[in-house]
Amino acid sequence: MTTLTPVPEAIATQTTVSLEAVTKSYGMGDMVVHALAGVNLQVKAGEYCAIMGASGSGKSTAMNVIGCLDRPTSGRYFLDGQDVATMDDDSLAHIRNRKLGFVFQQFHLLPQLTAVENVMLPMLYAGLDKQERRDRAIDALTKVGLADRLNNRPNQLSGGQQQRVAIARAIVNRPVLLLADEPTGALDSQTTQEVLNIFDDLHRSGMTIVVVTHEDEVGARAQRVIWFRDGKVMAS
Repeated sequence: MTTLTPVPEAIATQTTVSLEAVTKSYGMGDMVVHALAGVNLQVKAGEYCAIMGASGSGKSTAMNVIGCLDRPTSGRYFLDGQDVATMDDDSLAHIRNRKLGFVFQQFHLLPQLTAVENVMLPMLYAGLDKQERRDRAIDALTKVGLADRLNNRPNQLSGGQQQRVAIARAIVNRPVLLLADEPTGALDSQTTQEVLNIFDDLHRSGMTIVVVTHEDEVGARAQRVIWFRDGKVMAS
């Protein structure tokens, strides 16, 4: 696997994620569910954090807010210094494409595209020319150990290899934050370790990573564990 170049030490003093008194409520009247209840949370640039908690604790809602997939009901959210809590849909879509990378339990690869074509896709929306898209996609796939699988389609790849393609796609736009939601939930134990090794490599390179997981072995690999309960941060 290719060695990644660490970011300058000074960058580690910056704050990538800052939630200030964030709430998120669903429903109306007597049926309101308070999924987040005044969450204050910071993630520094270069940190590797795991968000953990029981089902219904608020960890997935926190992930959706951090990933600009949902807006808080109240409070403020700063991503890489930008107040994104009140941005419109177009602005949020731009932020998601340029500043965020997503890895999910299901790989969400397009079956008709090769590995390199799947990884090139996010850069199409970023306006890069075809050659640069291809060069950067090959570099990202090489970093996750798939230099010999560039032209394979998803049905020609194992589950672990598909997740590696998904990780390459998540990092190809060089995001300020990599978000992973149960990224090993569909993998066996050996493949889980391989994927976690990639996250370790990305962390050592200086990438900021937040993983939502219910698996202790995944949380144990993180630099910091943030525990949620009843919509609140209980420990971090």
